[in-house]
Amino acid sequence: MGVELVLLHAVYVLFVLLIIGLMIARRDTSLVCVVGVALLGLTATGSLVSAVGGIFGSFIYAIGELLPTILVICIIVAMSHVLTETGVNQTMIQPLTRLIRSPGLAYWVIGIVMLAISMFFWPSPAVALIGAVMLPVALRVGLPAIGVAMAMNLFGHGIALSGDYVIQGAPTLTAKAAGIPVSDVISASVPLVIVMGVVTTGTAFWLLTRELKKGGRPAADPADPAVLAAQAAASPSVPLPAAVKRLLAVLVPLLFLLDVAAMFAFELRGGDATALVGGTALIILLVSALAAHKGESLEKTTSYLIQGFQFGFRVFAPVIPIAAFFYMGDSGFVRVFGEVLPSGSQGIVNDLGLALAAAIPLNHEIAAISLTTVGVITGLDGSGFSGITLAGSIAQLFAAALGSGIATLTALGQIAAIWVGGGTLIPWALIPAAAICGVDPFELARRNLLPVAIGLAVTTIVAMILL
Repeated sequence: MGVELVLLHAVYVLFVLLIIGLMIARRDTSLVCVVGVALLGLTATGSLVSAVGGIFGSFIYAIGELLPTILVICIIVAMSHVLTETGVNQTMIQPLTRLIRSPGLAYWVIGIVMLAISMFFWPSPAVALIGAVMLPVALRVGLPAIGVAMAMNLFGHGIALSGDYVIQGAPTLTAKAAGIPVSDVISASVPLVIVMGVVTTGTAFWLLTRELKKGGRPAADPADPAVLAAQAAASPSVPLPAAVKRLLAVLVPLLFLLDVAAMFAFELRGGDATALVGGTALIILLVSALAAHKGESLEKTTSYLIQGFQFGFRVFAPVIPIAAFFYMGDSGFVRVFGEVLPSGSQGIVNDLGLALAAAIPLNHEIAAISLTTVGVITGLDGSGFSGITLAGSIAQLFAAALGSGIATLTALGQIAAIWVGGGTLIPWALIPAAAICGVDPFELARRNLLPVAIGLAVTTIVAMILL
């Protein structure tokens, strides 16, 4: 039997609705999240001092929870900078360009390579690498630049980022918000990510093939100034002997493959797996900096780390306030404000879930559709990450009402949020891929819309079956 709902629960629900409304309107949610934390604290403690102090305390709690994820992403981006500047990235991928002999092969090879690289480096650094090396090859065999951009988006910002099985940034965020182990979210997401990926990329390829058969022309020429500028920006700027470049090009993927093998062999999950990947990335960064800069390697290593941290905190700055608010729905509230919840409370979200179960005949179908909708809405800000804690919290609430299915619902909300906001549908999130391919980001978003919409519909139906 759940605790009786009080004003505190009403305040929490009100701010959840406000945050969703702001996301639909494409407005920032940080201010509302801060006010929400303060009002929750004031309502529970009756102390203005505790409420104001709780704002800062909630940020500390959120940063503490997110810090391993933020840190590993910062390090990986720093490593990517040195590999790009030295040309090691291009050397790693160059042999794969020999596989491209037709538009269809170009689409699938670019997509699969983007998927593989994004699993380890994340999609943002991979975009410049893939575009610079493979765009001219794809255009020569007849795949339009818009097709290259779609392949990079759907495989990288879609499949790789929504699963995020190596770095585990996304599942860590959603799992913490839902109050379940990261491994549960990862396991539950595997069939959903596969279904979403196959349906979306297959639909996109069919639409591209149909257009090419009708005589569609490439959306950009290899000599297009935008394409040339993007390639120049991604070109190596630090000379490195060819033999050293080849050695590092073999060593980097080999080390990460060994990481994956170690994760399976030693059953490393969550924080342990993240630590292994982060440590490996740091070693690669140090070795590459020493090889490239020699006497200046001490200063350049710090410079690369600064670049990585700037990127990481720029990406996660919008996440911290919203995570701070939604962590208050679970164990974070007691950690920040103390034992001030109503007697018998199991946490604000759990209380609401139990009340929902008693009041509404919630079924699996409604729950799955609701989580997909929440994911889509939270992705409208173009981040993909800023709202997935909301998806985790709502999955926890619905699962409490249903009595099961929390991992599947959490994974579904995560997938919907990242496919929409991570760089496949929101134009301002598509700018890197659009720029490197010389296409209009709004046109790219329009081309991605139908495949992603069909994929979300099919994935939601599959989730209903799995619940």
